[in-house]
Amino acid sequence: MNVVLARIGKPHGLRGEVTVQLHTDDPETRFAVGTVIETEAEPGSGVPTTLTITSTRVHRGIWLITFEEIPDRSGAESLRGTRLVLPESNPQVEDEAFYEEDLVGLEARDPSGEKVGTVSGLEIGPAQDRLVLTLTDGVTAYVPFVKRIVPVVAEDHVVVDPPPGLFDLYREGTE
Repeated sequence: MNVVLARIGKPHGLRGEVTVQLHTDDPETRFAVGTVIETEAEPGSGVPTTLTITSTRVHRGIWLITFEEIPDRSGAESLRGTRLVLPESNPQVEDEAFYEEDLVGLEARDPSGEKVGTVSGLEIGPAQDRLVLTLTDGVTAYVPFVKRIVPVVAEDHVVVDPPPGLFDLYREGTE
């Protein structure tokens, strides 16, 4: 299994530049000019198995990347939805990288060990990721996936220590 560093979005301009949704906290290093990066795309899509980064820039808070193998907008359009990945065996992968499929279904407990819900998803955000929880009363809540709030990720559960009142915010609209 590979670690997803980014997902390619729509083309930007005419020269093969694409937008990317980041899934890494270190894009400057991961997407340095000259880096050859592996791809995951739909079989038969014609997307190269690797792409070489020729430029990166941030425009209005969105990362834009061009690749040596993609000279124009139509080529960039063909990349839409492609994942830029790092092989799991790569030593640069952070020790604390979690996959959504590993988290979904885990019991969510408060620091005292009481069940508060179940992990039902992971949303990748531009600033930070969020765990999606289905609370024991059926309400969906979102918790920043940071060490301070989710201090423990074990094989069968996560410990969630949200700020006071966070879950109440999600319950207010359901009463």
